[in-house]
Amino acid sequence: MTTSSPGSPGADAAREALATLRAEVAKAVVGQDSVVTGLVIALLCRGHVLLEGVPGVAKTLLVRTLAATLALDFKRVQFTPDLMPGDVTGSLVYDARTAEFEFREGPVFTNLLLADEINRTPPKTQAALLEAMEERQVSVDGDARKLPDPFIVVATQNPIEYEGTYQLPEAQLDRFLLKLTVPLPPREQEIAVLERHALGFDPRDLSSIMAVASAADLEAGREAVKQVHVAPEVLGYVVDLARATRQSPSLQLGVSPRGATALLAAARAWGWLSGRTYVTPDDVKALARPALRHRVQLRPEAELEGATPDGILDGILAGVPVPR
Repeated sequence: MTTSSPGSPGADAAREALATLRAEVAKAVVGQDSVVTGLVIALLCRGHVLLEGVPGVAKTLLVRTLAATLALDFKRVQFTPDLMPGDVTGSLVYDARTAEFEFREGPVFTNLLLADEINRTPPKTQAALLEAMEERQVSVDGDARKLPDPFIVVATQNPIEYEGTYQLPEAQLDRFLLKLTVPLPPREQEIAVLERHALGFDPRDLSSIMAVASAADLEAGREAVKQVHVAPEVLGYVVDLARATRQSPSLQLGVSPRGATALLAAARAWGWLSGRTYVTPDDVKALARPALRHRVQLRPEAELEGATPDGILDGILAGVPVPR
């Protein structure tokens, strides 16, 4: 495989293809450009994404449309309290014709898996995704089966409904590269959504969405991101931010070294998407909240005072000296 430098023709073509992707997604989803960018960053970093938003803000439509613009295989799993691990990963099924057991692949064997309302299923089924997310494989009956490449999990959860839900364990939260919030649209965008529906837009029909990029573009982009330069001062800045979360009096759990590496990876991808061959402190600041908000845990007294992870991170970003 040929390695692409950040500014090589192959890398430039991949960047242009991924830039047009946002416009193509906008044909089906109004607004949400920052969420689309976050998903592209995750694809470039081989990372997974946790989407948080109230029902009805087009989370599922957004992920389906993204898969269509990249011509990637897409599957969706609706997580429920009675979902079993084998329903996600696949299981051995007895074939009466051959008198043997054969493996029947579960929906996890895809490029882009939408784990809808992941916090509605018990921890045992949530854990079925851990190996797939970390190792890119599924082990059944002692045999490891590789997942396709690219492979990412986009999980959704409702931030306001807690009845009948199971909180994601810290070990699983740490496997997500980014946690992206999908906000309610402002008035103008909500009017645009209604106008589209009044003109006959059907969110179930994505036949008008073109594949403007490909898995090959992603691979070229990934190789180019690996060549993006990170100065020692920027590395120190990432570490200082992570260490500051561990020392914050409002947090009982700070960012682990894995969180620091996730922030660095996302910042490199964003730097490359922005057309640069190096990472700036502003790249780190731009990705700090989505890369770290799910890796910190508030102290109970801070929660009672109305503190939020984003608010604490904003204070840390304001307090840690920025390299010049």
